[in-house]
Amino acid sequence: MEQFKIGDIEIEVTFKDIKNLHLSVHPPLGRVTISSPEFYDLDKVRIYATTKLAWIKKEQRKFLAQEREPKRDFVNQESHYFLGTRYLLKIEEAKRNSVILKGKKLLIQSTNLDKVHLEKLLYAFYRKELRKMLNQMLEKHIQIMNLKLPPFKIRFMKTKWGSCAVDNGRIWFNIELAKKPLECIEYVVVHELVHLLERHHNKRFILLMDQYYPSWRTQKKLLNELPL
Repeated sequence: MEQFKIGDIEIEVTFKDIKNLHLSVHPPLGRVTISSPEFYDLDKVRIYATTKLAWIKKEQRKFLAQEREPKRDFVNQESHYFLGTRYLLKIEEAKRNSVILKGKKLLIQSTNLDKVHLEKLLYAFYRKELRKMLNQMLEKHIQIMNLKLPPFKIRFMKTKWGSCAVDNGRIWFNIELAKKPLECIEYVVVHELVHLLERHHNKRFILLMDQYYPSWRTQKKLLNELPL
């Protein structure tokens, strides 16, 4: 990977066996990447990036202006999200730890009311429930796409909703997806599975996305507009 700067904008360049340049500005902070054909040199990529500078800045401003989730204090009546639905937190001291959805309440029963402990309990709940959803969605779509079930893991990811290591067929999903609507999660699942058929974000990749998840553009837009 190569890097260069245009003014205060840092750009990461990866040279690949592709035909065209692909420029991307990534949430949440507007990281800029370019995938370039191997027969281009860095100067040519720099010239291309310069012609796209106005668009890059526009996209970065969009991300920086996007609504952010407030820091959570883990107190009663605080808002938390699960699968796109808002719940009000209710905390109870108990002899056992549990996280339960009751109507519009997110009930955390805990032996320890410390904020760090409560947050760990909630994210353990997110991980467990998200794994269930991902298993169901993966099982559904691998049958449609004639693929084998890939191994996957859930982790915190700063700049991506998902990632696919094509060489070993492993997929990672961002644990923050547990807060997002099911349709958005499904879009990420299909996106990563399509990478097992097409490594690059090229025309074939787009055609495959259109084939296997026709509403993907709508879900991608919604996901990237939701609070970060």
